Amino acid sequence: MNYQVIIPAAGKGKRMKAGKNKLLLQLEDRPVIVHTLQVFETDNDCEHIILSIHPDDKEAFSNLVKDFGLTKVAPFVMGGKERQDSVFNALKTIDDEEGIVLVHDGARPFIKKEHIDSLVNRANKDGAAIAAVPVKDTIKKAADGFVQETVERSSLWMVQTPQAFRVSLLEKAHSKASSDQFCGTDDATLVERLGGKVAVVESDYDNIKLTTPEDLYFAKAIIEKSRKGV
Repeated sequence: MNYQVIIPAAGKGKRMKAGKNKLLLQLEDRPVIVHTLQVFETDNDCEHIILSIHPDDKEAFSNLVKDFGLTKVAPFVMGGKERQDSVFNALKTIDDEEGIVLVHDGARPFIKKEHIDSLVNRANKDGAAIAAVPVKDTIKKAADGFVQETVERSSLWMVQTPQAFRVSLLEKAHSKASSDQFCGTDDATLVERLGGKVAVVESDYDNIKLTTPEDLYFAKAIIEKSRKGV
């Protein structure tokens, strides 16, 4: 089933300590954002890629789109103050309200086609779906430096992206959040505020988000593992 994908790319990624947009950092033979974009560029079901960018990065992103032959990237959308604003700005450019839209972190270059397909199908069926993996570690709730309780982890999931939605549902959720001046930690939170059900699609632990310098070492290891067919 066809879909469009929004990739908010206007942040600076301060925790990466790169002094520039972390998506422009080199990972092996190409920038991080190109790794991510090529996943969707090569997916026949992806119709358009909508990038929300910072004005300062427009030239850099324009050059990447041209140099790597990224034909599915739509005209850039200017990002907002928060990630949520950047997604909403991009969402406003989509006309097909009954279609499916994915929202994906530009710094997650290892999402797999099989998981994208599952997300799109579940969103088409249920309206909203998120990629996630089961929590592996013991989780404890603490306050003032002391453990208050150990949280039962069997029902806990670490949420990733993509997150997939019926366009009309996500538009309604973002509009409500905007009017309420509510800022959520992810797009699914906005849908949950409407009382909407969000399906969980199990992804894998390679679908990491590159946030700190150490993550680049893990990314290189994932690339090497892929090369070896592990």
